[in-house]
Amino acid sequence: MKKGYHHGNLRQALVDAALELIAAQGPNGFTLSEAAKTADVTPAAVYRHFAGREDLIAEVARQGFDIFAALMEFAYAGGQPSPLAAFEATGRAYLAFARKYPGHYMAMFESGLNLAAHPQVADVALRAKAVQDMAAAGLAAQLPEGRRPPAAMFAAHVWAMSHGVVELFMRGQNRSPFPPEDLLETGIGIYLRGLGLLSPDR
Repeated sequence: MKKGYHHGNLRQALVDAALELIAAQGPNGFTLSEAAKTADVTPAAVYRHFAGREDLIAEVARQGFDIFAALMEFAYAGGQPSPLAAFEATGRAYLAFARKYPGHYMAMFESGLNLAAHPQVADVALRAKAVQDMAAAGLAAQLPEGRRPPAAMFAAHVWAMSHGVVELFMRGQNRSPFPPEDLLETGIGIYLRGLGLLSPDR
């Protein structure tokens, strides 16, 4: 066998094969037959574990969201040592995940996966989102109630910024003279100063 696995772990071997193909060709650039070939099994063997190609990608995404949620929870650290530090740490964790797990990242965010059709994926994705919402809520709570944006909106703005940095300057064809982490940190700083959460000289 190419990868030295036992057929008792064929399901995970197929996930690993899909990750390899996604990283090389994108989440929509491979077939189930190619995944089977990469895992060194027959195409028919795939259907013992997955109903089809989307089902395989959904499992890749589920595992990715599980890793992502754990990284975000670790970075958030219960909001310590301060709401600002915890919030900034989750942004860095987002970029670190995208850099270290490109196949998972693409399956999660670029495959067009319908989360409503895969509730197990949706559940673990919500776990990751909940960390971002908590981090945003911790910062927003420092603003007067009348000037406080909804935490979910706050989190969505920063998530969009993080995703944009990944897509444009980490994995895309565009190149910046600045590291992705600096781009994100500066962008978040501008956003937070606009809300009055950072002093102008920070």
